[in-house]
Amino acid sequence: MAESTQEKNRRKYRRLYIPIFYRAASFFSRREPVINIGLGGIKIYSDEGLKIGKRLELELFLPDETSVVCTARVVWQEPLPEGAVAKYEMGLEFLEISPDGLQALVNVFDFLAPVK
Repeated sequence: MAESTQEKNRRKYRRLYIPIFYRAASFFSRREPVINIGLGGIKIYSDEGLKIGKRLELELFLPDETSVVCTARVVWQEPLPEGAVAKYEMGLEFLEISPDGLQALVNVFDFLAPVK
């Protein structure tokens, strides 16, 4: 799904396309790639439709081989066409993340995509 100019303009944080993976924090499920990430949340693909507002505990796996646990909520979801990589594309907003976890994200952003 292409982001409209309106969507880009209402973002509070810049979005980056960096190699970060996630999984539900309480499960030993397969790690899935994040489509993009910002300090406010992530965009992911999912085969499971989730209710808007649903809270999820996630573990994010950072490129430096550390991980961050956070709580996020589903803020939007769009069905994808038949044959796509998943059934849905969705946006998750970070609700709770420790100061150390937030700093770890900032460090990854600064290292991989420094502000010019």
